[in-house]
This record gives sequence, C-alpha cells and structure tokens, in this order.
Amino acid sequence: MEPTQLFELVIAMFLAIIALHYAAHRLGLPPSVALLTGGALLAFVPGLPAISVDPGLVLVIFLPPLLMDGAWSIALSRLRRHMIGIASLAVGAVFFTCAVVAVVVHLIFPSLPWAACAALGAIVAPPDAVSARAVLEHVRLPRRLQILLEGESLLNDASGLVLFRFAVAAATGAFSAGEAVGDFFVLALGGAIVGIVIAAAWVKLIRHLGDDYLIIAATVLLGWISYLLGELLHVSGVIATVTTGLVASWHQHTVFSAATRMRGTSFWTVMIFLMEAAVFTLIGLSLRDVVERGGGFSTVIATMGLPMLAVLVTLVAARFAWVFASDLVIKSCAALGFTRTRPLGAGGATVLSWAGVRGVVTLALALSLPEGFPGRDFILATSFTVILGTVLVQGTTLGRVIAWARLAPETERARLTMSQAEAAMAQVQLGIVQNLAYDTEGKLIHPQLLERYQRRATAIVDYAERTEHYVPLLHAHFDVVLEAVATGRRELIRLHRAGDIDDETLDELERDLDLEELSAISAKA
Repeated sequence: MEPTQLFELVIAMFLAIIALHYAAHRLGLPPSVALLTGGALLAFVPGLPAISVDPGLVLVIFLPPLLMDGAWSIALSRLRRHMIGIASLAVGAVFFTCAVVAVVVHLIFPSLPWAACAALGAIVAPPDAVSARAVLEHVRLPRRLQILLEGESLLNDASGLVLFRFAVAAATGAFSAGEAVGDFFVLALGGAIVGIVIAAAWVKLIRHLGDDYLIIAATVLLGWISYLLGELLHVSGVIATVTTGLVASWHQHTVFSAATRMRGTSFWTVMIFLMEAAVFTLIGLSLRDVVERGGGFSTVIATMGLPMLAVLVTLVAARFAWVFASDLVIKSCAALGFTRTRPLGAGGATVLSWAGVRGVVTLALALSLPEGFPGRDFILATSFTVILGTVLVQGTTLGRVIAWARLAPETERARLTMSQAEAAMAQVQLGIVQNLAYDTEGKLIHPQLLERYQRRATAIVDYAERTEHYVPLLHAHFDVVLEAVATGRRELIRLHRAGDIDDETLDELERDLDLEELSAISAKA
C-alpha cells in the first residue's frame, strides 16, 4: 500500500469513527460496540485493501497513553484503600483464569501442548483497560466497584503479559518454573522503580520549562517514555507506565498552572478519545485477517465454533468463580473479626464478574504469536471471539445487570462536602487578604478587596450550613449568569463582524467569557 493511500485510509477511519460514535449515541449503544461492529463490517467492504495490524506497534502506540490516562484520573487514596482487592483481581484472577482456560482447552484438544493452552489462557485472561473504560463511562457504579475495576484494568495487563511470555518460552523449551516466579517479581519491581524515576525527572523538568505548550508536550510523551524505557531495561513497561502516571498525577496539582491544566486537559481528552475509538475500529478491521487465516467464515465456524464458545463460557465462569469465592473469604474473615472490609454481596459480586471485557491487549498478544506456534489459528480465532462476545454481550448488558443488582448506596467514613471544603478555602483566603489589606503602618489600603472576601466567606459558610435552601436559588442565579454570558458573546461577535474590534480583542474577551461560562456550569453541577 502506498504511503498516500495509507494516510487516506487513516483519515477515512477517523471519519468513520465520528459517524459510528454519533450513531451509537443516537441508538443508545455503548460506543465500543458500534466501533467494533462497524470496523468489522468495513473490513469486508469490496475494494477496501486488507489491513494487517502489527501487534507490537499497536501496543506501543496505544497502550502507554491509555494506561497513563487511567492512572492519571484514578483516585489514588481509594486505590491504596482497595489495593488488596485490586491485587486479587489483577493477579489472582488472571492466574486462575489462565489455568482454568488452559485445562478446558487441553480437554477439548488433548493433542495441543500444555504451553499453547496456557498461552491462550494468558491471552484472554486479563480484562482490557481500554474496553473497561469504554464500558464504565456509560454506567454508574458504586465507588468501590468503580475503583476495583479501574485498578484491575490498570495492573492486570502486566500479569497477562508475563504469563504470555512464560507460555511462549515454555513452548520453545526455554522455561523454568522457579525462574518464572522470580522473573515475575523482578519485572514488577523493576517496572515500578523505572516509573518512579521517570516521574521524578518529569516533575523537575516541568518546574523549569516555564512554557505551557512545552509542558503539555512533555507530559504527553511521558507514557511512551516510561513504557519504552521499561521494555528496553527488560522490566514491565506496563507497570512502569502506570507508576509514572500515578506519581505524576499526584504532583500535577502543584506543578501545573491553571492555564496549563485547562489547555492540557482539552488536548489530552481529544487525543484519548480518538485513540480509544481507533483501537476498537482496528480490532474490528482485523477480523478479515483472522477469518482469512482460519480459512473463511464457514470453515472457522464449522471447525472451531463450539470450542471457541466453550472458551468464552469458561472465561466468564472462571471470573464468577474467583470473585464469588473471594467475596466468601472476605465475609468469613469479617465474621471472625480478622478484617473490617465489607463483602460485596451477591449483587456487587455479580456486577464485578460481568464487567470483565476484553480488548486490544488480547488481540495484540494473539497476533504476536510466532508463525508455526501450535494451534495459532485457533488461538487467533478464539481471541477475536472472546473480544467480540465480551464487548457485544457484557458491554451492552452491564447497565441492566447493575439495575438488576440494586446495589445499596455506599457509606464511607465522614469527610467534608464540597460546600464545606469551599468554606474552608474561603476562610484561609480571607485570612491572607486581611493580613495583606493593610500596609506596614496599619492603614487599610485594599478596602474593596477586603470587603469582597469578607462577603464571599460569609456567604459560602452560610451556604455550607443551609445547602438545601440555597440550591434552587443558586441554580436560578447561574442560569441568569449563563444567559448574560450568551448575550455578551453575541454582542462581542457583532462588534467583531462590524469591524469595531480586532481579532486580538475578540480572543481576549472571548476567553474571559469562556472562563465565566465554565465557572457557572461547574457551580450548577
């Protein structure tokens, strides 16, 4: 394929992404479902050149920034609080699922080597971070379940990748169980160290750059740098990237200016949207290659249909078994007084079990199997079936499962509400203004500023104490503010179109209106 044709195909794919995303919104479907099925249909359009996805390139391009985005947005305090549960899913559930799938596949195909069965288990075991995000964005979960699923999707790729490498090594005869266990901890610990070092270097660099666009560019590259350096040093690039994201996210509140944060967030949000959408579209487009490798639809279904379905059912059943068994252990320990952790209950465990959606990592690992690997065609076809089945079935029905579960609202330890936090900030701001409003001789030099902050602090404290009374008034207040902003914007545009103000004045005043509008919308939320 000519480079120009490839570029045209990429542009066409992004146009298709916009159309499919819009269609999903109109039909009330998860966007991942529309993108995956749309990509699969596009793959068989007559005249469209076959698209061969390089698995290594897909992982390097898409996985680091998407992992960074997940680590950047996760609640670190809740991640620490639920680390045992997350580790149980990210490590224990992956290992258990891999073993169960390997046993089932070996029972179906006794001639298939155990190493190949384990490789398939490692490929399909870890739920995917991208798929999980795409599904969870359109459902509402209790915070505990949300953090368990987000934390699992961040860390389980490392477990799956390590198991996959060990299985491939075992298939070639270069494998030792003792060395494998040691290598697993070396990979994880080494990746964490690399991530911390990269994040620390980033913090120092950001403090000295002093330019918004350079800071945003350095931050965008951060995930790729961590991943590539981790892989170069033969440790876990996934763990390195996640660790970097967690540490950088913790420090971004102190090293970013307000302008940097607003500009960076806007750019990053669009980039991640396009990347997530492209991943699902590429997965769908790869169906053509998978089917051709298997000898066509009829051959694949006739020879592999039931075994592929058996693997999919086994995968779902293994996750249910692990989650419910873990919840039973938690319930028993709580009854004996060994832990204060509350069990999820049948509803919560069902939702957690049903949310194991597979995606890009599964496909990339399957495609990366060397030519001549035992059962390679079956592994490829099964991997795509697992992705398709989990996204189409579990992804579309997760909302109904959550509604059926009727999960009880969570009771967390007492903490300040948003209005109480605003009151606390207003008090300390008033304190510093009171100190600086007078000169060295005690003369008041900023009376209006002092009055403004006194009035603001009094109003916010009163609002925090009587929130229910003020909410309707507050919404009505900011509705008027938003209408005033819209009116001011129309007048600003009229002045510019009439030639009364230049472009620089338009941009400056429009930015002020944008900030006022965003502030009003945030206050209403």
